Formats: sequence, structure tokens, C-alpha cells
Amino acid sequence: MALDAKALKIAAGQAALEHVEDGMKLGIGTGSTAEEFIRLLGVRVGEGLKVVGVPTSERTAALCRQLSIPLTDLDETPRLDLTIDGADEIGPELALIKGGGGALLREKIVASASRRMIVIADESKHVATLGRFPLPVEVVPFGLRATLLAIEKTAERLGLSLTHEMRLADGKPFVTDGGHFILDASFGRIPEPRALAQALNGIPGVVETGLFTGLASLAILAGGDGIRTIDA
Repeated sequence: MALDAKALKIAAGQAALEHVEDGMKLGIGTGSTAEEFIRLLGVRVGEGLKVVGVPTSERTAALCRQLSIPLTDLDETPRLDLTIDGADEIGPELALIKGGGGALLREKIVASASRRMIVIADESKHVATLGRFPLPVEVVPFGLRATLLAIEKTAERLGLSLTHEMRLADGKPFVTDGGHFILDASFGRIPEPRALAQALNGIPGVVETGLFTGLASLAILAGGDGIRTIDA
């Protein structure tokens, strides 16, 4: 029997919870799949599991507080044992596109501070080549037009197609927790995500991209046939 999207997210979250041990310092992700994990974690914390979490967004922080999950930050706890987060796409070598929830900068900072990162998703997010999902690029509002032109030139130099649009919320530019805008950029297929990430990060007006390479060590994918794991 086919499972609906919510059931798959819960199944992935349950599998990820098996990797959480008492006393861990956790990075806690953002997005609909991560939220199912957070709800499951809240139940375990209520049953006596001792953990402390660093949330990757204000939205995640609010949900953790609602569920009485103890929180810290990277100033107080700069080294984490494990981050569990979702992804918009999972490609070869566990390269990821993230940022559909608008928290890509904090997500990358937290993942980079963690000994391990586990990404959870339904099996539809696993792709042969990244790029079907638009790549979120976090940009500084100042000099926006110049930044957009630089991104266009970068795509041309790398031989990639490009269409893009500013992410909106209620008709106005979406603003991240860090006070930046997000450009949703479609490059077509992205055969070399490291090269694209490096090139985009070299543009002064680009704060960060949603390309996560070399960070995830395990992917947990939920599908109609059960749970499948992929190691980096």
C-alpha cells in the first residue's frame, strides 16, 4: 500500500531517531521532513532522552521550545555530534540541494559544525543528477542587480543554462533569518556541484548557496517498500 507524503516523512524521521544517543549535541534542521523528526524527538525527550539541540531557523527553534527540547547555540556549543536535516534533492556522493525552507545559511553552518550529518527524505528526492529543483542562492539586498548579472555570467562561463526569480512572500521579497534575499536559480542539470558552488561563492553579493557537498555522511530515504540508506 502506497504511503502518503506525510507518512514517508514520519518514517524517515523514525529511522533517523535511531541514530540519536543519550547525551548528544544535535543540529536540528528546518523544513517539513525535519519537523516530523522534531516531533518524534520531542516524544523521546519527554520519555527521558537527554539531548541538547542547535536549531537551524527561528521556526525550528519555536517548535523545539513548544516540545520542550532543550536548546543551545554554536557560541555556547560550537561542536556538535550529529545534525539531522531534510533536503530538496539528494544526488551522487550525497551532494544536496537545500534551502527550500529558506534556512540554507544556518543549515550549512550547523552541518559544518557537526561530526556527522544525516539527511532524511522520501525516495522521490533521490536523483541521478542535481538540478531538477531550483537552487536557492542567498544574496545581499545591496547591489542586487550587480549580483544577478554576476550569477548570469558565472552560469554562462560554466556552460549552464539559467533562469531565476526572486523568492517572494506576500508579494514582497522573502527575507531570511539573516536579513538576506533568496534567488531561486534553475541551472538545468548540475553535473559538477562543487564547481558551481565554488564559483557562486566567489561572487561578493552571494552569501551562500543551497549546494551542500561533502557534508552528509548518510541519507535515509523512505518509500513504499520501506527505508533505504545510502552512505557517502
